[in-house]
Amino acid sequence: MTQTVTPRKGLLDIPLYVAGAAKAGHANRIIKLSSNENPFGPSERVKEAFAASGAALERYPDSGHLDLRSAIGAVHGLDPARIICGAGSDEVFTFLCQAYAGEGAEVIHTEHGFAMHKICAQAAGATPVEVAERERCVDVDAILAACTDRTKIIFIANPANPTGTLVPEADLVRLADAIPAETLLVIDGAYAEYVRDPDYNGGKALATTRHNVVMTRTFSKIYGIGALRVGWGYGPQDVIDALNRVRGPFNLTGPAIAGAIAAVQDQDYVQRCSIENEVWRDWMTKELRGLGLSVDPSHANFVLARFADVAAAQSALEALTARGILVRNVASYGLPSGLRITVGTPEECRDTIAALRQIVGMRT
Repeated sequence: MTQTVTPRKGLLDIPLYVAGAAKAGHANRIIKLSSNENPFGPSERVKEAFAASGAALERYPDSGHLDLRSAIGAVHGLDPARIICGAGSDEVFTFLCQAYAGEGAEVIHTEHGFAMHKICAQAAGATPVEVAERERCVDVDAILAACTDRTKIIFIANPANPTGTLVPEADLVRLADAIPAETLLVIDGAYAEYVRDPDYNGGKALATTRHNVVMTRTFSKIYGIGALRVGWGYGPQDVIDALNRVRGPFNLTGPAIAGAIAAVQDQDYVQRCSIENEVWRDWMTKELRGLGLSVDPSHANFVLARFADVAAAQSALEALTARGILVRNVASYGLPSGLRITVGTPEECRDTIAALRQIVGMRT
């Protein structure tokens, strides 16, 4: 008789996360613009620190990440004791859902929000509640209307992924003021370093002053070390203390810690990458609009090109892939007529627009 061990109810209903494409058949040259990676990679200081860390691979890493938390705190003006580090910010989302959500709890995420917000809620046994956006922007009033006495966490990506839109600080403050006292507002700032607005603080001010606001960041985007898997969260001391109860003791490797410390300390490199991204993001937006495509102003390192219909988007995706240009299909994010395109190197941006010019021209 065949027997099976059954996982917890609802677990197999969780959709598998699908990463951006990395291969394109028989194409000789690949332009990978599907995962919002920094096309320039990490700084030289990071590469040196990572290489040097290989001399002590037999040693366990610091389980409390003190040096990394101190480096993050020094750069951002934050209390290191109120920082928690994870294997990417995804793991911090997992900690939050493990600690504050579960059976009977509700976790709010937005219509086009980052997929891992919903997945982490489901993995913890909580009920995800999707809230509609307004013109691909987070709708604060809709979120407030969806709050109940079962709402334990609200996830917002700011800037948003895959839309690149930004919630103004005044709206975030209004949201934080009005949510239930027992509800955590989590501001996912994975793309914070790409925002050029001098008044933007990525949620730092709210996470510093409020008892129920947490900000998360990642080293996978502008810092260029996605392979090392490092992220962090910052919030009230009691929340961070709770999250450390579910965090594994050695969740970051020694090389990852060394690379992240060097990365956060090299802010000159971060600024250069941010400025370069702004130049080519704005150029791509202008060029895409010139091709008749709809593009919202993006505050991240990608643009969301919206085609006339689903068929046009799928046709463009296939044609780009055939040319070795990989972009992200965002149908699973409720945007079936859109393609998310990472801002690459200047050459990659020019080549992608040239290819789209041919593709769109063939359809007209």
